[in-house]
Amino acid sequence: MKKLIFLQESGQALVSLLFVAIIGITIISSAAILVYGNTQSASITEQGTYAYYIAESGAEEGLLRLLRNPNYTGTALGQSLSVGSGSVTIQVDTISGIITSMGIYNSTVRKIQLQTVYNNGVRTISSWKEIQ
Repeated sequence: MKKLIFLQESGQALVSLLFVAIIGITIISSAAILVYGNTQSASITEQGTYAYYIAESGAEEGLLRLLRNPNYTGTALGQSLSVGSGSVTIQVDTISGIITSMGIYNSTVRKIQLQTVYNNGVRTISSWKEIQ
């Protein structure tokens, strides 16, 4: 009779072990999915930051070129300047004094717009902002 009871207990141990293994695999899989999602989110945020800094450098470049040449209108249509591993396109409206810089890093795009005022031979920046 004791052998029969022993066999029933070893079957319960196997079921308990499988149950614990399934719970463990579920927890580990959930953690791995969360880590992957956070990594992707951080990567997208970092790309956006790089694109923003590229756009800022383009805005500064456009302002510098406009100061040196009051007739500067930005990069040629369809062309861009290389900045690190990204690129920037600059547009300058010489009449209104608006400089728009579009920074591109991988597939992320950020834009910066400067409003300048030219008065008595002095160009001042009245606004510097990110636009959509």
